[in-house]
Amino acid sequence: MARKKTKGKKENRIVAYLKETQAEIRKVHWPTRKEARNLTSVVLAVTVGMSIFLNGVDNLFSWLVSLVVG
Repeated sequence: MARKKTKGKKENRIVAYLKETQAEIRKVHWPTRKEARNLTSVVLAVTVGMSIFLNGVDNLFSWLVSLVVG
């Protein structure tokens, strides 16, 4: 026997997920262009600084290992 469609039918899960996602994205505080530029420069500066620091630590450990081994 075929089921009859009811008016109280549940919404498709995918459609419900997309609607909820869209509602949450509306709540997000998006940074201004200036804020985004400033935060990007901070990330780049920290990345460069950490790269230089880690390169120095790597060179130090390589030098120490060469003293012990060789």
